[in-house]
Amino acid sequence: MKLLSDLFPLLLFFIAYQHYDIYVATQVLMGTMALQLVVMKLAGRRIETMHWITLALVLGFGALTLGLRDPRFIMWKPTIVNWLFAAALLFSEWFMDKGLLRRLFEKLGDFPQAVLRNLNRAWVIFLVGEGLLNLYVAYNYPESTWVNFKLFGLTGLSLVFILGQSLYLARHMPRESEVPVSREDG
Repeated sequence: MKLLSDLFPLLLFFIAYQHYDIYVATQVLMGTMALQLVVMKLAGRRIETMHWITLALVLGFGALTLGLRDPRFIMWKPTIVNWLFAAALLFSEWFMDKGLLRRLFEKLGDFPQAVLRNLNRAWVIFLVGEGLLNLYVAYNYPESTWVNFKLFGLTGLSLVFILGQSLYLARHMPRESEVPVSREDG
């Protein structure tokens, strides 16, 4: 459900682009993302830092796109978001006691540090690579190709990567027999 709600603004961006142009689509994206956070807040749902960062970037790059009438700014947004998250993952691994992925996955089980370090590095490489790929498509193909790539290509790559990471993580999940059971002495 969360994935669908996160994809909703992107889907509306795509539909607006198909019917109008990049500028109307950018306005739709900006408005939808802002409205999405308002609805989440009113519904009492937790708004994650990622949502705020993404909204700020969409509003900033969207404003530049509209104000300067240059679609390259909105095309840069996916790359900047990916690179910021890659930097946050690296920073947390290098300078924090408990990295971002360890905090995220500690509810699922006690994974070996090496597994989470590999997972973290894989995410950093993926996010940097996906950002580079976004720029490659943005600068080497027509705008309409980039819009299609943004919705189908980047989203598809992300889903495949998440599936691969899930399979990797599943191999290292603690089994019931390995989890210590606390018993009260009677």
